[in-house]
Amino acid sequence: MDVRRAAERYRGGDPAAGIDSYHAFSFGPHYDPDNLRFGAVIACNEERLAPGAGFDEHPHSHTEIVTWVVEGELTHRDSAGHETRVRPGDVQRLSAAAGVRHVERNDADTPLTFVQMWLAPLKPGGDPSYEIVHGIADSTPYAVPEAGAMLHVRRLGAGERTAVPDGPYVYVHVVRGEVRLEGWELGPGDAARITDAKDLEAVGVTAAEVLVWEMAAV
Repeated sequence: MDVRRAAERYRGGDPAAGIDSYHAFSFGPHYDPDNLRFGAVIACNEERLAPGAGFDEHPHSHTEIVTWVVEGELTHRDSAGHETRVRPGDVQRLSAAAGVRHVERNDADTPLTFVQMWLAPLKPGGDPSYEIVHGIADSTPYAVPEAGAMLHVRRLGAGERTAVPDGPYVYVHVVRGEVRLEGWELGPGDAARITDAKDLEAVGVTAAEVLVWEMAAV
């Protein structure tokens, strides 16, 4: 188990434009050859957008992009014609495939925080696709077969326990609250990268929300 703290993330974005970004993996100018990916995960970015701020149209390819809103409301538009509002509890996935362009903005009058996770597909190419699941239920798995991955959303009360999936690669990201994982206490923005996970459990120290990626061997 490799625990990475929120304070260790690379800071990016453009604060003058109302964009603060915190990167868990090598990203943009923050190149780290020892931190390129874990399993299928190649990015886990926490983005904070002030009202009116956002990312203008930009391209992606050969990437599965999964977004989880922590607070506020995210406006998404893409070159395939999709336009949606993503709110807390929704899972959004944009499969960039051979290529797609999109815009992400905070069009509301309150701050926006979201976690965006990029996964490498098992095979490159194909046609882009888009999906949003509104208000996903606790413990309902969300499959990303293109990346050989499954996302589990866990919402824990203080003292509540949940099993961590067994698997070759498991990535645990704490969205809010505090959890205990095999003797480690993890807070908001902290993550654990677990290889060959087996018979593990997480316990809520406080009320908490956790994203868990279960991934096949690569």
